Amino acid sequence: MADWDKMPVVAVGGPTASGKTAFSVQLAKRLGGEVVCADSMQIYKGLDVGTAKATKEEMEGVPHHLMDFLPPEETFSVADFVEAANREVQAITGRGRLPVLVGGTGLYIESFLNGVRFAEQKTDPALRERLEKEAGELGAQAMHRRLAAIDPDYAATVHPNNVGRVIRALELYYSSGKTMSRQRAESLPETPPFDSMVLCLAPAERSELYRRIDVRVDRMLEAGILEEAKMVWENRERYRTAAQAIGYKEFFPYFEGTADLAACTDKLKQASRNYAKRQLTWFRRMENVIWLDPGNGQLVERAEKLVREHFGL
Repeated sequence: MADWDKMPVVAVGGPTASGKTAFSVQLAKRLGGEVVCADSMQIYKGLDVGTAKATKEEMEGVPHHLMDFLPPEETFSVADFVEAANREVQAITGRGRLPVLVGGTGLYIESFLNGVRFAEQKTDPALRERLEKEAGELGAQAMHRRLAAIDPDYAATVHPNNVGRVIRALELYYSSGKTMSRQRAESLPETPPFDSMVLCLAPAERSELYRRIDVRVDRMLEAGILEEAKMVWENRERYRTAAQAIGYKEFFPYFEGTADLAACTDKLKQASRNYAKRQLTWFRRMENVIWLDPGNGQLVERAEKLVREHFGL
């Protein structure tokens, strides 16, 4: 049932290659919606193929927000996303349209829908520099193990290669004595600020998801992902977020001459499958998620019916 005191938001999540882009466009067209991108990499300009960014043709005239607006050398946190998404959702609602939050970054979607309040944190440049130096000397795995010993719950949600998030969590703990898990628990409001409905796409069979991932990677190669990956490799000291992203770093050995293209492509397919499993784990632990099989021929029609029933449209 709709909560008329809260702004309505439809969220579309799910693992990579599950069909979120095409699905969300068709759903938004039927419901008079606008898409708000909830993807931590599609925000960056010039990184189109490797992030599977929707093309203008694929958007079919549906407005897309928080996509392709930030230079690759800049950082963008979940707190930045929540603040920006709040502005976009309010503006979309003010136009009498329905916000459709779409992406595979579960942390972004969950934090936004739950109304997480991010307290302004004082940064300690010396501490950050020390932790970054230790990460360079000890390696990502060692830093992740350190975080797991301090805050196992949060560490379980962070990939060991995501050094930036690991360092931020360690910095918070060493500077304030608070774990990231504790800070998040304290930052949640008593009730979520939105009347939200979460639809997640995932094939019924895991093998079908893996097939879709393999097809996507092959198409990325045809679309020019190597050119993007080489740009990221050549600017890896400046494009730090992109240099750690799946879709780019797997090709670095090819540019360095230490692996052939076929081996790097296989590595990307495997890394994407592993990422998809982590995405599924994240979305499955979220409450009140409605799961939909993208192989269903009546997928959009069913989703539209569910949304209209929920919000009374």
